[in-house]
Amino acid sequence: MVADRLRDIKSHYDVVIIGSGLAGLTAANCLAKCGRSVLLLEQHYNFGGMATWFHRKGGHIFDISLHGFPIGMIKSCRKYWTKEISDSIVQLKGIRFDNPQFQLQTTFDRQDFTRILVEEFGIESETVEAFFDAARGMDFYDDQSMTTRELFEKFFPGRSDVVRMLMEPIAYANGSTLDDPAISYGIVFSNFMSKGVYIFRGGTDKLIYMMRQELKANGVDVRKQVLVDRVVVEDGTVRGVMANDKFISCGAVLSNANLKTTIDKLVGHDQLSPEFVAQAKAVRLNNSSCQVFIGIREGETLDHIGDLLFTSVDPEFDSVRLCAKDVTSRTFSMYYPDTRPGSNRYAVVSSTNANWDDWAHLSEDDYQTEKKHLIETTIAALEKYIPDVRKKIDHVEAATPRTFYHYTHQAMGATFGTKFEGLQVSMDLPKQIHGLFHAGSVGIIMSGWLGAINYGVIVANEVDSLCHEDGKSEGRMAS
Repeated sequence: MVADRLRDIKSHYDVVIIGSGLAGLTAANCLAKCGRSVLLLEQHYNFGGMATWFHRKGGHIFDISLHGFPIGMIKSCRKYWTKEISDSIVQLKGIRFDNPQFQLQTTFDRQDFTRILVEEFGIESETVEAFFDAARGMDFYDDQSMTTRELFEKFFPGRSDVVRMLMEPIAYANGSTLDDPAISYGIVFSNFMSKGVYIFRGGTDKLIYMMRQELKANGVDVRKQVLVDRVVVEDGTVRGVMANDKFISCGAVLSNANLKTTIDKLVGHDQLSPEFVAQAKAVRLNNSSCQVFIGIREGETLDHIGDLLFTSVDPEFDSVRLCAKDVTSRTFSMYYPDTRPGSNRYAVVSSTNANWDDWAHLSEDDYQTEKKHLIETTIAALEKYIPDVRKKIDHVEAATPRTFYHYTHQAMGATFGTKFEGLQVSMDLPKQIHGLFHAGSVGIIMSGWLGAINYGVIVANEVDSLCHEDGKSEGRMAS
């Protein structure tokens, strides 16, 4: 018998939130603390969106995207979640680069990057300071015509080595390229440069568990394995959602799904103006990812070789080659026992940016062959840093853009959401349909977990304002 995931739901909610990524979870918590009745619906069996995890035989736990975020996460989690969550955020101090142009280790903050650029790369300190100030001063409302390539050429002409050091980690953080608006680089880069890279100690499963407990304490109705088919709109106003073939009435909907999915499938173009539809169609999806999850046998140990390793055999940084199926650049995320206190287990996760079209249309046999090739070449690359690692591995598997599409329903497996232009479309959605909001992964916001949480807060405030105004209108009508 199939379980009724919507059993005992209320007849009406102030807000229904579609999707439990960190933006959706945070928006739900903020709205509940404002006194709103909130129903959070997640189609997957886990909450967290891309911030999730999975278990495998042999006691392995793999985090999907726990690879580092800016220090701002501490403040945001303390303010919008709990002190206990923020207290579990700790700094990663061993960030390594290894490529044909340079090898170095850094704490990944402005002070250390300045030292490296001046002492190791020979850049004038005044130029370095001017670059950092320019990046930090960028704002969404600034001129968006300058590309990241032009930004680098302005400050570091002809220095491909400097470009690589400054650009490569951000490309892994939000999928940006040299030809994207410089603002989409500058804001994310400056967030990391504040005080380095941080991680949640205890693993994503602990984080999401703590968030779920907080949501329940604040009265959020949380349901998983519920697929929302569409947002019900009448006369330009949200009336509810259809989920698992059931109508749920609500005053507002906040979609944490992919922007394209929200507009094309959940809403439909017939509910929107032709001009807005054209703008939405022009929004480009960002690239996807591949990951290889490497589990180390219980009782085995790994030497400490750093926390994040940005590795490449490419002669220079290249946005196109960074996503190629013939992998030349990888980030290795090392998970030592202190990542999960009380555990003695080690794991390694290799991440590469990837293109949907390289994987989407392979036959099943070719797909499995390519996954095996990805795994083998990844282990071979890791052996450079841990020569005996192969004999210590007792589990390994790969995820591709097809994997991410299957589990998240993200269009084209777009793990980084949309390009920069998606943000304006996301922000303008409530102007098209009264009571409809969006807080998915869009361009400049996607500085990983921090961007997702903060965007959830921003949109939650807008939803709360609408609920307040609608409530006053109803009161005036009743009187």
